[in-house]
Amino acid sequence: MIITLSGGRKIDTERELTAAERHVVQKLYAWQSLVDSVAAFREKRDQALRAGWNNSGPVSERPILRQIIADMEASVAVRVKKS
Repeated sequence: MIITLSGGRKIDTERELTAAERHVVQKLYAWQSLVDSVAAFREKRDQALRAGWNNSGPVSERPILRQIIADMEASVAVRVKKS
């Protein structure tokens, strides 16, 4: 999957993320449209990073993953502000 960040950077998740990181991103994409606040999104982010892939344990937040999550969080902030 190719993710395009709001700044235009394209990230090829198959090549640039680990399987566990891709799993976290997929979980957060689902939560991105369901949460009703940025705080709730951050809580889901923390849970996903702690649990890892299939509860395999913590996933470290490398800079590339941090960029993706920050972009998602900004999107949540815009969405909830409109509500």
